[in-house]
Amino acid sequence: MKFSNANAKIEALMMVPELRRFLADGRTVYSFDLLSGHSCPFAHDCRSKAVVGDGGRRHIEDGPHTKFRCFSASQEVQYTNVWNVRAGNFENLRGLTTEQIVERLIDAMPDALGICRIHVAGDMFSEAYFLAWVEVARRNPDRLFYAYTKSLPYWVNNRATVEALPNLVLTASRGGRCDSLIEEHGLRSVRVSFNESEAGGLPIDHDDSHAACPSLRHDDFALLLHGTQPKGTDAAEALKALRKDGVKHSYSRKAKAVA
Repeated sequence: MKFSNANAKIEALMMVPELRRFLADGRTVYSFDLLSGHSCPFAHDCRSKAVVGDGGRRHIEDGPHTKFRCFSASQEVQYTNVWNVRAGNFENLRGLTTEQIVERLIDAMPDALGICRIHVAGDMFSEAYFLAWVEVARRNPDRLFYAYTKSLPYWVNNRATVEALPNLVLTASRGGRCDSLIEEHGLRSVRVSFNESEAGGLPIDHDDSHAACPSLRHDDFALLLHGTQPKGTDAAEALKALRKDGVKHSYSRKAKAVA
């Protein structure tokens, strides 16, 4: 089991004043990742996964309703080390009880971890796994944990427990099979927009600060489309336009696994 060094985007959290207290004494930002798609039971609009085919070669398999391709699934096709780490994490946690997952996560957690993005890749694949992260946050009040998730039933079932933890910040990621729960329960949410005007006036998060800052845990925001998109799709054309306009994204540097 391995946590990964921050990618270029979440590394920028080190510059956010509100978060500096979590990064005192040389602590830094990490992520913990699983296989995209394979661990995302409620994905819909972005459902993509890396699949091992004949000869052991990996390729992308999009879901039947995919509107835009998951950028982290593309990473898992391109980089063998990234695939190995995420697949290893997923295999090591599936089928375990909440307490067993808690023990494995805490054992694997780097001493220098101050902020953890739960999943640059992957999602809460079971309620036992969701509750394990809640418990990890409870046992580590001096560390910050944050996550985007489409596994909204698990959040709704345990909302009071989540909101009692000031160091656990969740964002409902729109485009999943349970989006109706966002309005029904007033969950803070994010939408992926194909351009700035499509964001509808929502602030656009370029550095993950909206997702991570506890003071913003009730404020909706938007993300701009990113990653590699299938040729000929609306998403591919939108991404081309964003790049032409000089809009920069920070997902290009892959996460590096650390022991």
